[in-house]
Amino acid sequence: MTRAGVSGRRRPPDTGRSAVASWVASSVEDLNPGAFAFVMATGILSTALTGDGAATASAVLAVIAAAGYVLLWAAYVWRAAWRPRRFLGDLAGPRGFSFLTLVAASEVLASRALAARLQGVAVALIAVGAAGWLLLGYGVPLLLIHSGGPLSLRQVNGTWFIWTVGTQSVAVATASLAQHTDGTALGALASACWAVGLLQYLLIAALTLARLLLEPLTPAELVPPYWVFMGAAAISVLAGAKLLELPPGDELLPHELVLGLSTLLWSFCTWLIPLLLALGVWRHVLRRQPLRYETSLWSLVFPVGMYGVATGELGRVAGWDWMTTIGTTESWAALAVWAAAFTAMLATAARAVYVNDPNDVEDANRP
Repeated sequence: MTRAGVSGRRRPPDTGRSAVASWVASSVEDLNPGAFAFVMATGILSTALTGDGAATASAVLAVIAAAGYVLLWAAYVWRAAWRPRRFLGDLAGPRGFSFLTLVAASEVLASRALAARLQGVAVALIAVGAAGWLLLGYGVPLLLIHSGGPLSLRQVNGTWFIWTVGTQSVAVATASLAQHTDGTALGALASACWAVGLLQYLLIAALTLARLLLEPLTPAELVPPYWVFMGAAAISVLAGAKLLELPPGDELLPHELVLGLSTLLWSFCTWLIPLLLALGVWRHVLRRQPLRYETSLWSLVFPVGMYGVATGELGRVAGWDWMTTIGTTESWAALAVWAAAFTAMLATAARAVYVNDPNDVEDANRP
């Protein structure tokens, strides 16, 4: 169908439920595997605002994140049941690591539930996230290898860092829960996940760097998920800060090692921010790639919010007030980014329903 803005004509919209139902069906059928990044971004921003004197805003964001979590679960189950080939094709393809946003979303909400003293809800979410981490953390790489075709560097993309994000989200949630329970098992699990996540980060970083340097990169391919390069480092910093809060004897790794590596990672992800901004300028200003809403934008919002939380937590644990101040200030900047993305999402949805143009759905669900 020709777009209204190009042809000058607008197709009369379907009325009532038919237009909405058609848009919902198309959105679910073409659902981006990384759609849970919306819950991740909203949940971590809610967590960031809990300690910044914005209890009302934090609560509203928590409700939005929880609602999104339930709706996306329903959409994923529907798509897996009614479009199994397309679902499995995404799962076994280069975008397969995006499904680990389900893990991170569960664990981010679990951490937020702990902050609200909803320990039962947190335990349930941690269990769901841990089960998903075991299933997808091993399953996606195995399916990618078993897909039949030869693997190439062109298949590597920024979504692969969500493998690390999923692992570190388990470390964050279990370390947070360990502070409310007896025993050392959760602390040991958090320490092990943190160490595994660091190694996963180094592995994916090496593959991604090789991809960027050795394979041609078009502006269209430089999508927002490359911000997860920074977000994976930031959540590793947050996980390290949570480990530093564990009771003596619960941790597997020396305090000095965790603090040193967390500070190193914080320095690196801080250094990455100007580079990623410069790449954005190259993509949208110099190469004139249109700036429009797509689901992958939430993979940009999440790292921005996570950086603020991780910075504030590391500064608080280490006793560096200047770092805590940076984290607090950056969290408000993350709120502005979230608001812009959320507004764009609603506008895109409204336009897709009103114009009844399936291309709007396809654009929004681009990888």
